[in-house]
Amino acid sequence: MPASNNKTIIIIAGPTAAGKTAVAIQLALHYNTEIISADSRQCFKELNIGVARPSAEELQRVKHHFIASHSIQEEVTAATFEEYAMQKTKELFQQHDVVIMVGGTGLYIKAFCEGLDAIPAIDPAIRQQVVKDYEEKGLSWLQEQLQQKDPLFYEKGEMQNPQRMMRALEVAEATGQSIFSFRRKEKAQRDFNILKIGLDIPKEQLHEQIHTRVDKMIAAGLTEEVRSLMPYRQLNALQTVGYAEIFGYLDGKISLEKAIEQVKTNTRQYAKRQLTWFRKDAAIQWFAPQQVEEMIEWVDNKI
Repeated sequence: MPASNNKTIIIIAGPTAAGKTAVAIQLALHYNTEIISADSRQCFKELNIGVARPSAEELQRVKHHFIASHSIQEEVTAATFEEYAMQKTKELFQQHDVVIMVGGTGLYIKAFCEGLDAIPAIDPAIRQQVVKDYEEKGLSWLQEQLQQKDPLFYEKGEMQNPQRMMRALEVAEATGQSIFSFRRKEKAQRDFNILKIGLDIPKEQLHEQIHTRVDKMIAAGLTEEVRSLMPYRQLNALQTVGYAEIFGYLDGKISLEKAIEQVKTNTRQYAKRQLTWFRKDAAIQWFAPQQVEEMIEWVDNKI
């Protein structure tokens, strides 16, 4: 264990369905500490099945923060997370030398570790219009808009990620500038240690786990959960894998079987984007999910 003045955050990152929650709980129990979730969807209390929120039993074993903490009607961004997580870390460090952070939202983890770009507040009406247009006109429309209005993002940004693309477009609409022009020149300095662990899992196994998870979500009542959220479907929180596809089924556009297939395909693509993001971070030490003892040994050598 570290000295009392040597505070450490251990971040468990990796693609969806890799087993991050189980690893985080094992580490939290070992270090007798608590967990901060870095997941941009599990923070919404109205979303449960479709975001693979930790089970009631898991939440009982170790106290989690930023789970079901906000409403889908609130605007939650990477800036929201940075502020929340910095405050929560400060509180938890009063009782613990080590705190665990776990999640697959790379931008949230980056915001926590390095600080955020100072992007001006965007008029919600602009965001709503972008979301509405995207829903009606699709990905190719988004790509065309960005080619015209933010050619820098079009060239260098994630052009298969609708969330990131809509964000870039709304910034361009509101400011007339590329979202990249707001990037910080210097990383924020944190007064605690940050250790990053990535979960490495063979692609075939990850795909199998994704498919199994989606089947379990359907069996657990995902369709009913999405149906209950129909009045809120325009909200940003619901422009996400697992919900968008089921809305298509409930609208009568596609069969349930097709919707499930789309959820699996889109989740695999999302996992690939997550891995691409995390692979770029040289600070991440990669382990197989079952190598918890090796993770602990690595951490103890660092702190």
